[in-house]
Amino acid sequence: MSPQDRPSRATEGFFGRRRGKPVRPQQAAALESGLDAYRLDLTADAPSDLRALFEIDVSAVRLEIGFGGGEHLLHRAIEAPTTGFIGVEPFVNGMAKMMMAVRARPLANLRVHDDDATRLLDWLPPASLDGIDLLYPDPWPKKKHWKRRFVSPVNLERFARVLKPGSKFRFASDIDTYVNWTLLNCRAHGAFAWQATEAADWHRPYEGWPGTRYEAKAIREGRRPAYLTFVRK
Repeated sequence: MSPQDRPSRATEGFFGRRRGKPVRPQQAAALESGLDAYRLDLTADAPSDLRALFEIDVSAVRLEIGFGGGEHLLHRAIEAPTTGFIGVEPFVNGMAKMMMAVRARPLANLRVHDDDATRLLDWLPPASLDGIDLLYPDPWPKKKHWKRRFVSPVNLERFARVLKPGSKFRFASDIDTYVNWTLLNCRAHGAFAWQATEAADWHRPYEGWPGTRYEAKAIREGRRPAYLTFVRK
């Protein structure tokens, strides 16, 4: 899809508010300079090989949608310096926190997008990603809002288009209805095979999992997280 053909904003409305508490001056400065350095330019054509987006040679490129405060994304980018990571977070406060972190510790294997993830997915070339993480997305618990859940037939089609065969889509949530929703939608789509061999698998965190603040809150409140892995067929 060419840049002029891409919509400026998806119609589905998968995320809510863009701002929380006022950003402090130091955070605002880090946000401005960080986005200048790390933000992807979706007005230009995507490279056929996404490894060209990074300042260093990387062997693979992964995407995390909705990284929140960036705990997981930072951990993964630091532990795997030869993997390129693209992080999406439209919430200004979360992006500001991330940019504060990379100002203290720059990461040559990181790029970010601070708007609608569907725009990025539509910009990416086919079979260009080695993995997608969607961790603790907004569950939109009211039934009338379920259409705003990021896991949907249209977005699974987007995932299927940009993921390489054999790569993984990982989904974590503490909301049972959203876990079931994701299992049913991935099964119905047909391009994704759920990787689980025993009942305990989907409650076992991913290897090297650092945890997140949201996850810790969920556990304190008695909700048990689930960690699903799907392989692109």
